[in-house]
Amino acid sequence: MEAIQKELLAVYENDITKHNKQINAGRILLVYRSIVPQLTKENEKFSYRTVKAGARAREFEEAIEWLVSAGIMHRIYNVSRPEYPLSAYAMMSHFKLFFFDTGLLKAMAGIENEAIVLDKAFPFRGALTENALLQQFVGELAVPPYYYAPDVKHEIDFLLQHQMEIIPLEAKTGKTKKAASFRWYIEKFAPQLAFRYSERNYRRDGKFTNVPVYLAGRTDFLI
Repeated sequence: MEAIQKELLAVYENDITKHNKQINAGRILLVYRSIVPQLTKENEKFSYRTVKAGARAREFEEAIEWLVSAGIMHRIYNVSRPEYPLSAYAMMSHFKLFFFDTGLLKAMAGIENEAIVLDKAFPFRGALTENALLQQFVGELAVPPYYYAPDVKHEIDFLLQHQMEIIPLEAKTGKTKKAASFRWYIEKFAPQLAFRYSERNYRRDGKFTNVPVYLAGRTDFLI
């Protein structure tokens, strides 16, 4: 399976160089290859400097648009306020990029299956969890998710808009209960619904609901 995944990744890189004519293929490849270090950062906001030292937005904006339009990357925006409608508060220069397939992302990062099965701790584990959640949200939800990072101390992994309700969502690896930003958000904004996705069983935990990661594809049903 890992050999097949690596072969597929090589095919994607090869296709990028073949099918792109109007946009610099080299810049597309630089963004494509930067996805793992982008998501490994503690602050996952997309950084042009991670793509290339001294890089500026105008150099790579078209490359990012190409990857998003092709469905290879998913982009979610930070919002200045967690209020309805979220699209009105999207900060277009503050965004994260995720890969369209979590299995291929794992192969791209060179992570062994054993590391996940044996619950090994490594920095990229959280990014894989977030990517897996977003992959399921994209195909299910009518409104794309956003995220909320008002300062360096707080960040909500995802904000979902369901009708007029804004629902915060926290992605956690393993069965940890640590969620300082999540609890801060709940206390400050008092949402009617709040979900924390992890390996813990489905249960109500005070003001939010624990949901197993494998149920992310049924989020609309849970709401």
